[in-house]
Amino acid sequence: MKNLLVTLIGVGLLVSVLLVARERVTLRQELSGLHQTTYTLAQQVQALTVMLTAQNTRQEEAVARLATLAGDVSGVQELMRERNGTGDQPAAVAPASGVVVTRKDMRTGDVAPAGAGATGLVTTAVPAGGGPQYTSDLRIWPNAVSRANSDEWIVQNHDSIRRMEPRLLVINFTSGGATARLRDQVRQLVSALRKSSQYHGYRSGTAPAFLEYQVFKVVNSRDIPLKQGSRVFDYGALFGERYARLWGMTDPDNTSRKLRLDELVERGYVHEVVFFFDPVDQYQCFECVEMKPRYDAQFKRISNTWCQAGNGGDGDQPWIGRSVRINALNAMRGIGCGFENLGHSFEGMANADAIPYFTRYFREYAMLDLETRYGLPFNSFYAMPIGKQLINYPNRSTAVITWHGQDYCLTNYVAAGGNVHFPPNARMHYDQDNDQPVASTIEDWRCGSEPGGKDHVINYSARMMERYRKDAPDCMGAWLIYWRQNMPGLDNKSKDDAGKPMKNWWPFLFY
Repeated sequence: MKNLLVTLIGVGLLVSVLLVARERVTLRQELSGLHQTTYTLAQQVQALTVMLTAQNTRQEEAVARLATLAGDVSGVQELMRERNGTGDQPAAVAPASGVVVTRKDMRTGDVAPAGAGATGLVTTAVPAGGGPQYTSDLRIWPNAVSRANSDEWIVQNHDSIRRMEPRLLVINFTSGGATARLRDQVRQLVSALRKSSQYHGYRSGTAPAFLEYQVFKVVNSRDIPLKQGSRVFDYGALFGERYARLWGMTDPDNTSRKLRLDELVERGYVHEVVFFFDPVDQYQCFECVEMKPRYDAQFKRISNTWCQAGNGGDGDQPWIGRSVRINALNAMRGIGCGFENLGHSFEGMANADAIPYFTRYFREYAMLDLETRYGLPFNSFYAMPIGKQLINYPNRSTAVITWHGQDYCLTNYVAAGGNVHFPPNARMHYDQDNDQPVASTIEDWRCGSEPGGKDHVINYSARMMERYRKDAPDCMGAWLIYWRQNMPGLDNKSKDDAGKPMKNWWPFLFY
């Protein structure tokens, strides 16, 4: 009887434990359901907000949008044909053109949490009295002697510059003003740019950052510059008198007028521009544009010649005599996508041959020389169609590339630094999450740390850039921070073809 009682008590306890466990599972399921419901409701609220915003748009503007829609599609395709012959593709899958097509029915991707990685401080460079103030320390640029992009001083003092503090003009063309989320995005961008300029920063958290961006000003406007009769962003309009009032900087030589953007660049008030756009506004813009002076092999400017050194460019944008980058950020996405824009701009600067020295070495680092290096029938993996895995690695030092039905087997394969879409072990476009190790010299590129002056080879995999997920969580952002940290930066150990120390690449951004 005693044993039976003990057994019954034990069974009772077991049943109680099972019931509690079942209740916990049920509770977790209910919580999960509530979480999903909350997420769905949030999406519905966002969609309702977009719908109400659209309904509040003036009727004549809505009619104008409808009237120009067909022309916009034709115009973008024509633009893309001019750029790279991909006009017959849907614009959303032709990234080589640099065109960002913002359509209401396009997916905008995962939105990063508002506070993710917001460790950088946004510092204003505009004192109460007017324009920026400049340091007397000539190891820092801009300074009391040189303030503006493309100054000859930058070229002459390239090797002695220890830090650059470029002024960033932020334009918010979205509805709702400068929201907390947008300001967080700016902080994240400044912080990630800083971290990405720490040469081999993953080895030492104390590695000096070379780029310390300062926010010159944040301005809000729903006056979006569009080309007449279209939904195409008008970059040239940003440099006109119409937007001088938006910048709000009084001309010190004529207090009755405001300085235009070209004048802000000329005076060294602004060195780079980023604008936020809202996909619901349905207009086309490039990811990142830059007009840049051309230099010869001795770093001398070639008269007043210039080139489009970004990821695409607006032929109507005026040449102002100095370089200036304009980066377009989708407000519904995170700054990782903005990093992708800037990465393509790096590639654009090299492909435009704006600075021959930079072109020579960047193309090698970014593996844009595959025809010469490996005898492939193309110069880079960008030739691969998007969405197809045509690169495989049977082992860490073998790559098999399928091209037009033919396999090219590369034995003793060692990748260099890779590029925006293709990390060293990428199997297709945007493949930054491959854990399969592939041999690469990315961390010792042209350093020659091994016996005989050979570069040290690592097993590159997605784990190398995992630490940067929180800094730039969407698009190729995490990979690109790591990628940029391995470029020859401040006090780098790389050598050029003559065996001399490689120049720091960051000052080239402001040549």
